[in-house]
Amino acid sequence: MVTLESSPLFCQLAAEDLKTLRRIAREQSFGAGQEIFKEGDEGDGLFVVKEGSVEISGLVGENVRHVFSRVGPGDIFGEMSVIENKPRSACATAAGDTTVYAIPRDEMQALVERSPMLALFLLREVSGRLREFNRQYLQEVLQTERLSVVGRFARSIVHDLKNPLNIIGLTAEVAGMDRATPEMRRRAALDIRKQVERISDLIGEILDFTQATPSTFVLAPTDFSVFVEQMVEELRAEVGRKSVVLEIENSPPPVHLLVNPKRLRRVFYNLAHNATEAMPEGGRLRLRFESKPTEVVTEIEDTGSGIAPEVAGRLFEAFATFGKAHGTGLGLSICKRIIEDHKGWIAARNGAERGAIFSFGLPLPKPAGDKDK
Repeated sequence: MVTLESSPLFCQLAAEDLKTLRRIAREQSFGAGQEIFKEGDEGDGLFVVKEGSVEISGLVGENVRHVFSRVGPGDIFGEMSVIENKPRSACATAAGDTTVYAIPRDEMQALVERSPMLALFLLREVSGRLREFNRQYLQEVLQTERLSVVGRFARSIVHDLKNPLNIIGLTAEVAGMDRATPEMRRRAALDIRKQVERISDLIGEILDFTQATPSTFVLAPTDFSVFVEQMVEELRAEVGRKSVVLEIENSPPPVHLLVNPKRLRRVFYNLAHNATEAMPEGGRLRLRFESKPTEVVTEIEDTGSGIAPEVAGRLFEAFATFGKAHGTGLGLSICKRIIEDHKGWIAARNGAERGAIFSFGLPLPKPAGDKDK
């Protein structure tokens, strides 16, 4: 239990002002859970807790109430009514049996006008409340965003795992048929092993992405044409399951590039999967290649609806999606990181008629003795 003069707000008031304060203050008692005031009520004054405690809360959604703070003996609440003549913006509820001093707004304003020290203390109190509210708000926003990010990553992982798991399931069924030949079982075992490796690589990529650290992997001289031919064979069968036809407009150039095949394969898979999602009724996926003096450019074009203007400017940002039933946009962010780790570039645009075109360039190795140029 505290007296008015022991409250931090009033402890340095002059004797005459304290006498006036005691005269105008009225004690009010409330039972546990009883409202002292609620949103929309007239701001008719401030309150000081004599004993007990009060919860200050507000509506943060439909029928969802959140407690912003709890005040105890000697603390004030409802102080905004002294500063502005507006309805209450929060609800004050007794957390238990509570007694408060109620000080009418007009009389309190008169005291503030007579006492610069009281005005300063009131300003400090309001500033402290706002700072605490901002701190709590930022913490809650960060926590909500963390949970949202976790959910998005989980959805991304589940979505990306579906394709290889489906292939493993179908292949296992084929291998288990009574009429399966030894060659069919050998082929099935090979396909399953490839998909298990793909799952492992996929999870590794996502873990690398979440760590937000530069990827470290070895780039080795690789025949680009051989790499593409092997990758396309796997990719054609997979997109074919979604009624998408994969076409190669021209042969990839037979040049040796410094690449990491596992990571680069991930780029092709991500771009192909995005394209198939843009063509739910089926369509065509075209690959074309261009050899330039300093780089090899790959383009992947689909016959979908194209890139939505709403997302075009942030297409390669994490979680940037628009109109997709699945996925989170994480795939394109991973593609960007992989290509940049190869010292290349990646871009996207809409085609002349319809569909999206994703292109990326991979640098040709510099001639011996020209590394520093």
